[in-house]
Amino acid sequence: MTIRLPALGLALLLLVLIAGRADAHPPGLSSLDLALKPDHVEATATFALQDIEAFVAMDSDLDAEVSDAEREAAKPAIAKLLAEQLRIAVDGVEVQSQPGPVSYDGKNNAQVELQYPLAVQRQLRVQSGFLALLPDGHQQYLTVRDVAGKSLAEKMLGRNDDQYLLTLAAVADSAAPQAAFAAFGDFFKLGIEHILTGYDHLLFLFALLAVTHSLWPALKIITFFTIAHSITLACAGLRLVELPASFVEPFIAATIIYVGIENIVRGDQPKGRHWLTFGFGLIHGFGFAGVLQEMNISAADTGILLPLLAFNLGIESGQIAVAALVLPLIWWLNNQVATASRFLKGGSVAVSLMGAFWLVERTLF
Repeated sequence: MTIRLPALGLALLLLVLIAGRADAHPPGLSSLDLALKPDHVEATATFALQDIEAFVAMDSDLDAEVSDAEREAAKPAIAKLLAEQLRIAVDGVEVQSQPGPVSYDGKNNAQVELQYPLAVQRQLRVQSGFLALLPDGHQQYLTVRDVAGKSLAEKMLGRNDDQYLLTLAAVADSAAPQAAFAAFGDFFKLGIEHILTGYDHLLFLFALLAVTHSLWPALKIITFFTIAHSITLACAGLRLVELPASFVEPFIAATIIYVGIENIVRGDQPKGRHWLTFGFGLIHGFGFAGVLQEMNISAADTGILLPLLAFNLGIESGQIAVAALVLPLIWWLNNQVATASRFLKGGSVAVSLMGAFWLVERTLF
């Protein structure tokens, strides 16, 4: 008995599920850098403006087109919010900071500088109350440096884990390696989470693999995609090449449309699919890099190199895990005479429609 799957229906169901999470790159990440100075503590927080749009009164959404005057007018409210929500205790004494200067970059992020007028002699306690206002998945990368800029602590904070206690007497020579190891794990996990919630990248990969019937063609596609996005992820992370998100994100959507249409027109035997994967994978690498680059995230002693390596390995691990789950089903469907054509065409139509939705969304909004 042959089981016939309504491939087009499954593809459209996939489309609906993905459309429910159409924001392929939610903000979800911020950074907090603390520098212990001889007579005070300096704090620098960097975050996406849309993370706080619900808490700062503006006439327009912060992630939409707003005037320079509106942005300037919002600065006092942003500084006040961060000064109230970031709690610093020095040697058991809670220290308050006055709202500090706020600056914007070209990627819709804000950077707030705060000063806490007390030198740390023994102990520093940090609580980022700001995280309680955000969705549970938001993470904030905390870095604590000494007067010389050496790493004392690095930790990924979350809504349910928003505090860190640093005792200077307990900081030994092994602190830096331990902090680096912890940072590696944090960024590895972040890479996995990023690919698993990067629905545009996953849909692109699905469209590429939908034409395969066996391991070798799939392995070539995955390998070329990995090499390509690793190259541009490294170039972007090291700031050798930078492309604006206003170009990268619509282009990623366009690659999804193209691959979906090619699947429909050329069928399940498109020549040179791995080279197409490599070319488009270069663009996707810039999309991966944005999550670190836009937040100015780096490890204290290794700069961007350690976060970059760990983040990329996390992406690869997540990508391989997803491929291992979906490839057996893809191969089974492609090797069924009754379902192969409907699966490829139906799935590719859904892929192209979703890509078109993202293209319009990222171009016009």
